[in-house]
Amino acid sequence: MTEMMKAVRLHEFGGPQVLRYEEAPRPVAGTGEVLVRVHAASLNPPDLYLRDGYRALPPEWRPSPVFPLILGTDISGVVAALGENVSGFSVGDEVFSMVRFPHDLMTGSNAYADYVKVPVSDLALKPAGIDHIRAAGAPMSLLTAWQFLVEPGHDAPNPFQDFDHAPIPLEGKTVLVNGAGGGVGHLAVQLAKWKGAHVIAVASGKHETVLRDLGADAFIDYTRQAAETTAPDVDLVIDAVGGPGMERFLSLIRKNGALYLVNPLGFSGHEEAAGRGITVSTAQVRSNGAQLAEAGRLLDDGTIRVEIDSEFALSEASAAHQRALEGGIQGKIVLIAR
Repeated sequence: MTEMMKAVRLHEFGGPQVLRYEEAPRPVAGTGEVLVRVHAASLNPPDLYLRDGYRALPPEWRPSPVFPLILGTDISGVVAALGENVSGFSVGDEVFSMVRFPHDLMTGSNAYADYVKVPVSDLALKPAGIDHIRAAGAPMSLLTAWQFLVEPGHDAPNPFQDFDHAPIPLEGKTVLVNGAGGGVGHLAVQLAKWKGAHVIAVASGKHETVLRDLGADAFIDYTRQAAETTAPDVDLVIDAVGGPGMERFLSLIRKNGALYLVNPLGFSGHEEAAGRGITVSTAQVRSNGAQLAEAGRLLDDGTIRVEIDSEFALSEASAAHQRALEGGIQGKIVLIAR
């Protein structure tokens, strides 16, 4: 008889109201997989896009999943069972992961649930120095910042450009982080500072105190001043926002500098960048348990930390998605399963 669990499932695309907290079959760990009892899961932009059916994409790029499906990639929890050919983990271990991303980008990675099965290669031991809530908030945002600024960690083809992303050395450089208050942005600030950069954070004024506490050397409130007319010349801009107007940052980047775009869709400044001697680069974040373990040591010793915007019970996933749509998020939104 199939064992059941609670999960948040989609039966159709739409707004936050389509998320249903209900009974679902409990997964079983297969070969090379670990079954994790989820204690917390966090929201990420791909969750919102998939819930909405990726309507911003051209029709031919939109998903055609089999409903019902379970959203979510980022989890922290406890190992409940091991599949065959699994080593390095034991039942009872506290772990965290970004599950099967981008492999299950269009169908959901099943994190909004009491249990999820995780490829062992995606899994890392949870840093002992942080709780499950902060551990769940880390994986996608931390791996994104890490793979942009420290080490890509894979040789998979880049879907956004015809060359591999290669992080530049940051020691002694000036780095501007746009969208510094968000999930990726606040971790990019901390990683750049850890790597020896002078960091300028760009966000709304309510984030200033936290970002300075996280290590930002300077702060620009974009609601009062435009970064491109206020900031000094910089070596690197990492834009964690995307959308219209990304080209404006080219004017403040030094020759031989770089612009990293977390969401590159719509960028039209490649010719201008080439004329200015600026490298424009992006990357697709990918699950990587070994890398997450390495970055996790910085969480464990307090070198970096995950800020939590808000917490919701798993049964309140609709309200959590509504909070995400309101904007102005400081850090991460987390769902608590147990």
